[in-house]
Amino acid sequence: MAATTTFSNPSQLLPLELVDKCIGSKLHIIMKNDKEIVGTLLGFDDYVNMVLEDVTEYESTSEGRRVTKLDKLLLNGNNITMLVPGGDGPEMS
Repeated sequence: MAATTTFSNPSQLLPLELVDKCIGSKLHIIMKNDKEIVGTLLGFDDYVNMVLEDVTEYESTSEGRRVTKLDKLLLNGNNITMLVPGGDGPEMS
């Protein structure tokens, strides 16, 4: 019978555990398509599809930066490049 070893390091945090700790908090999300999204995380699944509320979407266009406000958003996790817990969003210049 093979023995299984489990590593229990309290300082180690798995990615989905970090996202779970962010429920109810503000997230700054950078997408693959050069959009940035800031909103409050309501929930997510194992694929990191997310439901956000009080959302602000920032998009760089040839005319400048476009800002869109949304009440709620369902975000496909496959398009996320980076999550920043507590992030305020891009600097407006």
